[in-house]
Amino acid sequence: MDIKIREIISADYAEVVFLWNDVLGMSNVNIANFRETMEEMNREGNYKTFVALIENEVVGFVTIVQALSVGVPIGYLHIQGLAVKRNVQHRGIGTKLLRQTENYAQERGIASIILCSGVKRIEAHAFYEHNGYDRDSYCFDKMIDLTQG
Repeated sequence: MDIKIREIISADYAEVVFLWNDVLGMSNVNIANFRETMEEMNREGNYKTFVALIENEVVGFVTIVQALSVGVPIGYLHIQGLAVKRNVQHRGIGTKLLRQTENYAQERGIASIILCSGVKRIEAHAFYEHNGYDRDSYCFDKMIDLTQG
């Protein structure tokens, strides 16, 4: 099985949207808002999305952003999403996407990569730990009701 990794192109959007919804459980991602977000991310310049391909079919992706941090002049990489199609998981695709991210960081002199993973995603946690990522913090979030002023 030959796995190729490359940057995302617009022809990949439908498959990546499918993965966001199916694997990551994001029900609010659709082609229209994904395309709009990708265009904005490309303009910003500090985001990258890589896709994994088997026989030219998108089977996984990773989206990262280089973020700044006080005291860390070059910042760190934040993995915003990583998913692999369910029927091809456990075949090294996710690991290859992580290695692509790590190589990208190293090429830019970035020494730190962080990510958050949902508390119920036990298999994902084991995958990240197996790939050398430490469980060292909690992520918290809060949805703000924008209809109240």
